[in-house]
Amino acid sequence: MEKGLVLLSGGQDSTTCLYWALNKFNYVESVGFYYGQRHSGELAQAAKIAEMCGIKHTVKYMANVLTVDKESFYRITWGRNILFLTVAASLAKHLNINNLIMGASQADQDEYPDCRPEFLSVMEAALSSGLGFNINIHTPLIKSNKAETWKMAKDLNCLDVIINHTLTDYNGNTDMNEWGMGKLDNHASEERAKGFYEAKKLNWI
Repeated sequence: MEKGLVLLSGGQDSTTCLYWALNKFNYVESVGFYYGQRHSGELAQAAKIAEMCGIKHTVKYMANVLTVDKESFYRITWGRNILFLTVAASLAKHLNINNLIMGASQADQDEYPDCRPEFLSVMEAALSSGLGFNINIHTPLIKSNKAETWKMAKDLNCLDVIINHTLTDYNGNTDMNEWGMGKLDNHASEERAKGFYEAKKLNWI
C-alpha cells in the first residue's frame, strides 16, 4: 500500500497538497507543527480540514524552537523546513510511511532557500541515509505560482475548501473575502488574493 504523510499547516498550499496526496496515495495522514508562531489559527484549520477528509492528524509541539519574539518572526523562520522535514521523517519511519508531501512552492524560493528543489533533493538523501529508511519528498507546487496553485485546487475539486477553510494570513485574520480568509495588510494575504484574481482572469477558476 502506498502511503503518504502530509506536512499540513492549514494554509492554502499545504491543503492543496493534501488533496493531491489523497488522489495519489492509498492511505494518508497529516502532521502539523506548533513552533511559537504568531497565532494558532492555521493549526486549528489544519485539524478541521484533516477531520473533514477523514484522516489522522498529529501536532508536534516545538514551541520557541524557531521564534524568539514576534517582531523577528520573518527572519527566524528561515530554515524551518529543515526542522519540519526532520521531525516528519522520523514520524514517517515510525508509521512506516515512505512519502512526505509538503507545500513548498515557486513563490517561496527566493526568500526561503529550504523551499528550493536542490535543497529538497539533498534533504531527501540525508533523511533516507540518517534514518536508514527510504524517504521520498513530494512537492506538487514546486513549479507553480499562486495562480497555478488556485488552478490545481480547482482541478482537485477542493476550491471550496481552500476558500472557506484555509488560513494563510500572517496575523490570523479571519475576515471572509472572495479569495478566502484574511486581510490585505500582509504579504501572505496579498499574494493569495493576487493569485486568485490572476487565475480568475485566465478562467482557471
